[in-house]
Amino acid sequence: MPPAKIKETLLHSPTAKAWKKVGVRHHHGIDVSLAALRSKNTSGIGDFFTLIPLIKWCKKVGFDVIQLLPINDSGTDPSPYNSISSCALNTIYLSLSHLPYIETDAEFAAKLLELDPLNASPHVLYLEVLNHKMNFLRHYVKKYEEKISGSKEYKKFFADNATWLEPYILFKALKDKMSGSNYLTWPKELKTPTEEEYKELLKEYKTETLFYSLLQFLSFDQLKKVKKIASDNGVLLKGDIPILISPDSADVWHYNELFNLELSAGAPPDVYNPDGQYWGFPLFNWTAIKKSDYAWWKNRLQYASNFYDIFRIDHVIGFFRLWAILLNSSPKNGKFVPSDESLWGPLGKEILSKLISFTSMLPIAEDLGPVPLVVRPILLELGICTTKVMRWERLWEEDKSFIPINEYPPVSMTCISTHDSPTLAQWWVEFPEEAKAYAKTKNWDYTPVLTKEQRLEILFDSHHTSSLFHINLLQEYLNLCPELSWQDIATERINLPGKVLSTNWTYRYRATVEEITENTPLTQALSTILSP
Repeated sequence: MPPAKIKETLLHSPTAKAWKKVGVRHHHGIDVSLAALRSKNTSGIGDFFTLIPLIKWCKKVGFDVIQLLPINDSGTDPSPYNSISSCALNTIYLSLSHLPYIETDAEFAAKLLELDPLNASPHVLYLEVLNHKMNFLRHYVKKYEEKISGSKEYKKFFADNATWLEPYILFKALKDKMSGSNYLTWPKELKTPTEEEYKELLKEYKTETLFYSLLQFLSFDQLKKVKKIASDNGVLLKGDIPILISPDSADVWHYNELFNLELSAGAPPDVYNPDGQYWGFPLFNWTAIKKSDYAWWKNRLQYASNFYDIFRIDHVIGFFRLWAILLNSSPKNGKFVPSDESLWGPLGKEILSKLISFTSMLPIAEDLGPVPLVVRPILLELGICTTKVMRWERLWEEDKSFIPINEYPPVSMTCISTHDSPTLAQWWVEFPEEAKAYAKTKNWDYTPVLTKEQRLEILFDSHHTSSLFHINLLQEYLNLCPELSWQDIATERINLPGKVLSTNWTYRYRATVEEITENTPLTQALSTILSP
């Protein structure tokens, strides 16, 4: 399809408003785990303000998109996809050194220094960091809550977001009272309060809920400032909206009728996971959601639009059909819901059309794995980009040859790896037959160690496909410079799906943000990658 025709098609699609905002042209960027960032000002984990030097660096090198892994509150779980709120931000990402009144407070300046050692660990010590930061924030809020809660900015924030904020802060307060236990174990009056009991609980826990409300306001304020700096520098922020939510979440607790709690979502067996996957997340009750005119999704997307220009639709296929498993049963015994394949297309189109209507953010779909034939034509019709991972773009039903990069559909995003996959270097070693086939297309002799020149050429190719978006994990670029990356290539992987590992979701970049943004060889390499 000629560029002019692509532009005309997208600017007359249901996502036209979003395309006008971001521009129908080639976009290049990095995919970042906020938790993995560190700088001289962080307190054991990346924070919202760590993004600022990264934004300015992106503008300098020619990137115009920063994609983030989900940053919603996930409680004590480092997995950002196990969120306990559809809207609330994870306050572990608050930049403590930039909180109001901190600069002139000697007491808290000393407390900040005590957190410095948490920056030194090779992996993020998530629970340790969470405990230290929450202790810091409790002392901070106790000292400054009157000043902050009395501000017109806070009052406006609360009024604008009360719909999701009130149940969230009450859930958090009750969690504290019940020592963090699953809400299903709570007494009936807490587990399933009547509307009157709910209102009484809000009054009873007014002090405790104010703490969590103030933390959400401070998170909102910091991330909004980061968003403005990104916009001022011409850098688009791309968020990640997980399709599902924790069964032990504020949303499931308060909006119980919107979820099917008798089944768990997962994935059927495939070549990479022969036993399938059991995720433990409840399915949606789409009948109830439709009856409320998708209000839950509307709130979720409209709040996210405060921070993002683009959003990743996690597991978009799940809007068409989900693999449903009886609780605590084998994924092998699951089934698709709906079971009638003829319903998949209409259901997915209806849901996605609704979601698009709620926001001016541009959706980019994660459509990896086995994809029903009905899905991609609907995504194209709606103006939603698909995802192309270069190593998987092959004619699987024919001779398994790699699809030429200039034949990728333009309405797509190209990458060489994802947070759930091996990095490029890992894939090269661990899947030698696939890597040999790829090397053959480049007229290379395969060796298990990917050379810098080969990596540079693959990254160059990823930014010169016919896709409109080109976004790779930050570590894929850092691996061009040995001093910026971990020596053990296995350390560079973010998550291994289907496994409970201490290394999952605790990945940390070896280099600080300062070392990354000031590294001249890396900047020169990126100039080569982005060159015409």
